[in-house]
Parts: sequence; structure tokens; C-alpha cells
Amino acid sequence: MKQVLSLLALFLVLSVFSQKDSLQLGDTYWEDQLYIDITYNLLQDQPDKVGKTGFSYGLSAGYMKDIPFNKKGRTAFALGLGYNYDSFSHGLKVVEGDVKEYEIDPDITSNKIKLHNIEMPIQFRWRSSDANTYSFWRFYAGLKITYNLSNSFRYNLPSGKVSFSNVEKYNAWQTGLTLSAGYSTFNFHVYYGLSPMFKGVEVNNKPINSKIVKLGLSFYLL
Repeated sequence: MKQVLSLLALFLVLSVFSQKDSLQLGDTYWEDQLYIDITYNLLQDQPDKVGKTGFSYGLSAGYMKDIPFNKKGRTAFALGLGYNYDSFSHGLKVVEGDVKEYEIDPDITSNKIKLHNIEMPIQFRWRSSDANTYSFWRFYAGLKITYNLSNSFRYNLPSGKVSFSNVEKYNAWQTGLTLSAGYSTFNFHVYYGLSPMFKGVEVNNKPINSKIVKLGLSFYLL
């Protein structure tokens, strides 16, 4: 995992030095951008009798590369690579180290899922920018693909603390729809998960179809 994060950091540094610094009005330009997402996380489609998710949050950072559709550069297609960390406070309990054995237990406290992911955003972009304008309106919609590097499930019982790492039935590959819209550096951000968090998992003989939803802010840096 350290090697992956080191390569990503090197990729981000090299991308900064690839920026053009002498563009003139009318030049073709590419929006090479670093992005940071800060989100409040929710779990949708939770099983019956599972309470609402407690305070949960996410952090993402990465690099996007534009492929403009025209010389003005106001519409473009973009590909990216980044790192994502998510923390969820939830109401399900892993039993005996096997995620297929999930229970609802009112006695558990501080029940957390922590995720480390590589993410690959794909966006269609519209913005009111030009080669010499650094503050502009933007509307970016697309798809984000994530691959889970590691996951951990931790909770407290009256008898002590319990933890499991890299639970096999966690869905490593997930996709979701994204929307970022706003002006200049600050932009409203939404992620709506299309993939369930778990594969082939049931509680009370019903499948768990929990999906991730994120609401927050995106920051774009040239």
C-alpha cells in the first residue's frame, strides 16, 4: 500500500510541473488540476431495524487531466487518479470474522468501518473559463470507480474490543455517479453509489444492499 501511495504522490508532483505558465487569450489550454473532496458520508438502503449512520466522513485527493472538445476549452472530458479514505459509523456487527454472518446488536458501541481506496474519476466538464481566467463557474458530472486497498471493521462490546481487517465479502470494486458544481475553488460535491458495499451478504435472511452516498465540497487547484 505504501508503494501505491508513493507512486500517486510522485504522479501528483509531476503533474504540477506540467502546467503551462504563458498562455495567451485564444490559446488551446488544458485544465490540469489537483482536486480535494471533503464529504459527509451516508449509507443508503440499509437493512430493516438498522439505525441511521452516525457521523461519517470521507477525504479524497488526486489529479485530473482534461481532454478539451474545442479550442475555447469550455467543454472537456477528464480522466483522473486519486486516493480516498472513508470512515463510517454504522449499525451492523461482523460475527466470527466472516462478513456473511452479520447481526444487529444493540450492545455494540463505536462501530466503525474504515476504508482506503484508489479512485478513478471520469467526468464530462463544462466551465466558463478561458486561458487567462482562473476563477469561473463549473459543472462537472461523471462516474467514479473505486478499488479497495484495505478495510477494517471495529466495534466495542461489554466484553471488550473486536476488530477484523480486509473482510473478504466487502465489495472491492465499486462505482458511483458524481456531480461537482460551483464557482472558483469552492464547489458543492455529490457522490451516489451504484454498487452495494458487500457481496452475497445477508442479515435476517435478507440481502444487504447498503450503498454509499456522499455530500460535501470539492476544491480544484490549478
